[in-house]
This record gives sequence, C-alpha cells and structure tokens, in this order.
Amino acid sequence: MSFDPEAVETIAFDSYGTLVDVSGVSEPLAEHVDDHDPNLVAKLWRERSLSYAMVGNAIEEYDSFYEMNRRALQYALETAGVDVDEDEREEILSTYHELPVFDDVHDGIERLRDAGYDCYIVSNGSEEMLESLLEHADLGGLIEDAVSADEIEQFKPQPELYRYAADRIGTPIEDIAFVAGGWWDVPGGIHAGMQGVWINRQDTLWGPYEMDPDLTIESFHDLADELEG
Repeated sequence: MSFDPEAVETIAFDSYGTLVDVSGVSEPLAEHVDDHDPNLVAKLWRERSLSYAMVGNAIEEYDSFYEMNRRALQYALETAGVDVDEDEREEILSTYHELPVFDDVHDGIERLRDAGYDCYIVSNGSEEMLESLLEHADLGGLIEDAVSADEIEQFKPQPELYRYAADRIGTPIEDIAFVAGGWWDVPGGIHAGMQGVWINRQDTLWGPYEMDPDLTIESFHDLADELEG
C-alpha cells in the first residue's frame, strides 16, 4: 500500500525513539559502566524492556513500562557485570524523564499543525512518563493529548492500543497516520488499520514482513512535505 495524504485527518506519534532520543541514556550510563561501552549497555536495556512488554502481552500480565524499564536496566547492568546500587540505578532510570528531543520535532509538528492536523501521542509509556515527556520536551502546546498503554493495560504492537487510541481521539482509524521509529511499531499500527509512517531514526532495517511502511521518512519535515504537496 502507498501513502494516501488525502485520507489523513489526524496524526499520531509514538514517543520514545520517535519524539525523544532513547540513546540519551548513554551519558548517565557512562558514569557507571567503567570499561563497558555505554551505547551497547543502553541498547541491551532498551531491547530487554521491549521484550518484557511483548512477553507481558503474550501471557496477559501487565506492569507499567516504567517498572519494566527498571527491571530491564537491572538486567542490562548485571549482564555487563556492572555493580550499581539501587539508588544509582534509580538515578539512571530517571533519565527517561529528561531525554533529548530530536531536532526536527518542534518545527515539524508546528508545520503539521499549521496545515490543519491535530497531533497526538500513542505510547507504551506510562501516564507519568508521558506527562514528564511533554513537559521536558516542551510539547504541551503542540500535542492535543497522549494515550498511554496504562489506560487499557496492553502494549503495542498489539492492535488493541492503536484501536483504543483511535476511539479516544475520535478519528476513524483508517484516517490516522501513525508515525514511529520502531520497526516493530509501524507494522502494529498498519495491522490495526492506520496508515503507517516509518521514521528510520536509527538507520536500521525494516523487519521481514510482507507489509511495507505506507511511507518512509527521515524527518517530520518529509511528512509535512507529503501532506502539503
């Protein structure tokens, strides 16, 4: 399927890895991991956290994403053989409340709003995480609302959260363009009925799926160009 700008009424964004850069945790990790590469530890932390969420979906057990992040951080540190006490782990974990915003986010969303599109967040992040993200990233004036997995206790890429978000936003799901950096997240949105826009922030490969993204972009400005064109 190809992207249909005429069908788009509303835009929904993923949060972590899409609006804010999760690799920002590498700096505080570097203070604790000694001879280990903080980028590799950060990658392991992120991948383990996502794995916990997906397994939680499969076995119908839910805990907030922040709590799973806490457990995933402990796993990553222990796997790297790094001895970090609980207070230091909490300090590292708190970085998720202050992640750096990607350079194209503010100007790109402003262009989309100026073109008449309401913008939302649909995220696995807990409600508390999303509140701090909006405040720290100064996105409160650009984002209409944030929909959290907490509200239905289901994580993406299960279709329930995308469909619940469409209902709460009040836009038919097929009229929502869902924008995400996750190679696993965009297929979930497409499967649920949204148009899937993949912003390849990490220069990675699309998964081995029969479906392709409806649109692949490098920045939010590319999406604005498509919608304005």
